[in-house]
Amino acid sequence: MSPQPQAAVGAPLSRVDGRLKVTGQARYAAEFDIDGAVHSVIVDASIGRGRITGVDTGDAEAVPGVLRVIHHGNAPTLPYRDNSSGSNNLPGRKLRVFQDDRVLFHGQPVAVVVATTLEAAQHGASLVKVRYDAERPITDLAEGEPGEPTGYARGDAEAGLRDADVRLDLTYRLARNHHNPMEPHATIARWDGNRLTVWDKTQWVYGTQLELSTVFGLPLDSVRVINPYVGGGFGSGLRCWPHTVAAALAARITGRPVKLVLTRRQMYFGTGFRPSYDYRLSLGGDRNGRLVAADHRIDAETSSYETFTEAVMTPGQMLYSTPGVRQAYRTVPLDVHTPIWMRGPGAATGVFVVESAMDELAHELGIDPIELRRRNEPAQDPSSNAPFSTRRLLECYTVGAREFGWQRRKPKPRSTRDGDWLIGMGMAAGVYHTAVSPAQSRGRLNADGTAVIESATSDMGPGTYTAQTQVAADALGLAVRAVDYRLGDSRYPQTPPHGGSQTMASVGSATLDVCDQLRRQAIRLAVEDEESPLQGVSPDDIVVRGGRLHVRGNPARGESYQRLLTRNGRARLEADASFTPPRGERFSISGYSATFTEVAVDATLGLVRVRRMLSVYDAGRIISPKLADSQAIGGMVGGIGQALLEHTVTDHRDGRIVNADLADYLVPVNADIPDLRAIYLDGEDYDADPLGVKGLAELVICGVAPALANAVFNATGRRVRELPITAEALL
Repeated sequence: MSPQPQAAVGAPLSRVDGRLKVTGQARYAAEFDIDGAVHSVIVDASIGRGRITGVDTGDAEAVPGVLRVIHHGNAPTLPYRDNSSGSNNLPGRKLRVFQDDRVLFHGQPVAVVVATTLEAAQHGASLVKVRYDAERPITDLAEGEPGEPTGYARGDAEAGLRDADVRLDLTYRLARNHHNPMEPHATIARWDGNRLTVWDKTQWVYGTQLELSTVFGLPLDSVRVINPYVGGGFGSGLRCWPHTVAAALAARITGRPVKLVLTRRQMYFGTGFRPSYDYRLSLGGDRNGRLVAADHRIDAETSSYETFTEAVMTPGQMLYSTPGVRQAYRTVPLDVHTPIWMRGPGAATGVFVVESAMDELAHELGIDPIELRRRNEPAQDPSSNAPFSTRRLLECYTVGAREFGWQRRKPKPRSTRDGDWLIGMGMAAGVYHTAVSPAQSRGRLNADGTAVIESATSDMGPGTYTAQTQVAADALGLAVRAVDYRLGDSRYPQTPPHGGSQTMASVGSATLDVCDQLRRQAIRLAVEDEESPLQGVSPDDIVVRGGRLHVRGNPARGESYQRLLTRNGRARLEADASFTPPRGERFSISGYSATFTEVAVDATLGLVRVRRMLSVYDAGRIISPKLADSQAIGGMVGGIGQALLEHTVTDHRDGRIVNADLADYLVPVNADIPDLRAIYLDGEDYDADPLGVKGLAELVICGVAPALANAVFNATGRRVRELPITAEALL
């Protein structure tokens, strides 16, 4: 059939759910008004490792309004069946809520107090006395015992480094980062007999549904998870955390719906985080700026009971053409909560190291940093020898350098001043693998000319409601306002986790498919209807625009969906779609970026201020430029935080996170943010998926931190290899 006119896709539309959000009508997990709901508060372990020897609940239970205090000594044994669902099933043994006396990290839930009011639950929780047999926890990456490495190798890295004209031996350290979304994690749980409903902050309703079904030994369809809105996530909602189980258990024991909301402090140890890294890199090149070898040795924190890994090795394998590469990635079990994916997972870390080292090599060789990258641009993916679907990184450099004014940069560090400020410019490349997963969708086209599309995906802020509505509107030939896109309910068709920049490519492809099916049904109905003006016309010659089917090139010959369906006695047309990515990867498919930034560093105080930033993206087709800008700006802000501000401080004596609040865990605020600009290269990548998109949300943070670190060096002559870059490091 003829391609549909594209009116909504590519247009800078405002969010379709924007008015609901700004007027307070959008309901988040803790905001649902459930009849009879009571409140609960978690009691956190005050030691970092050891055993519980006693729990005194008498004072707490005497508080008026307190219903129950649940802990390992009185909680029922839960089935905790095996669960093979992605992020809920890391290697190891997951934390089993209130099932034994072991304390594995500071802040672990050791009890939950249920009361008729939040105040009573909070007061009761403060009165629970827990006795421990404490052991000294190991929470410092330098003190842990690394596990067996995961390796990668090609060529002879050892010989290449030995014979290299220039060799750099570098050690980078990256602090732990926390997600800190605006909405805290929250759960409301209600039992109706043996059926469980939870309103939960999650980025994967199916994952939470499956986890709860296995924890409580329920059939999958006996658990329903509802979450239409997410107030930010950045990856923190990619698995079902212990507090959700605690809320469901409390609801079962008390026979009342239970609400549980983590405090801001509890967010630092109640959910995961981006792990800290020690990353040693030996990099060798010749005098002409050709890379010859690289040796990557990576240590990353994980918990003592689960092994968390992420794709930190990928940038070092494929960003540049390097004949000899050797990598060893080791996890270091510590007495901490299990980490989880955070925006740009793995790639943001790996890119920081690789791109910082490339800048160091460029300085050592006296070659412009962009020129060095150009000289090492691969013709195909060096890690797999697969051809690139599209890779326009060279174009990103060209456009970015021109638009940013890179030619004004002075290569000699500390040679540009503005009064007391040292001025520097830096750049870095970025990469993030394009992920595509199976996804399902269902839809109906109503006789009144409206459509409803449903899938169990999420929207934590990138604009899923809006972008999916745009795709559906164009595929159906309807106005955006005529499409009702519904998500956030496990009763809708199954989709992958809302993370990894895969939602548009995966769920969007299912949306496209189901809407194409509905449009084709209507076209077939029209061409076979003797009363239709389109009777006998080839379906390939019919398009739909504004809810009206007509012959391409002859808008006068046609009729509306409404008239067609009503005349044929059809209240609706219905369809189901299941998108499955092709088996095997014929191409290397990734999004790419080039980020340019200018910083000012106070020569006396070492304070860093970002003056401006520009990123150019090769991200395939852009469905919504307005949403893309929102993502790009957010990613740049997050990268500024990673580079200059964000880090966890841990008291290694007991594993307590010292700065578990937004007063002491610093994140960028308006005063930290300069002029930010994003440019998207026109194009699409239909080898990636039917929509031609490559994903943007993860890519936009990758490359920001190294661009800033490189700019700081250009300004000061001081090379800082530890994130965040603090004033102390520059004094």
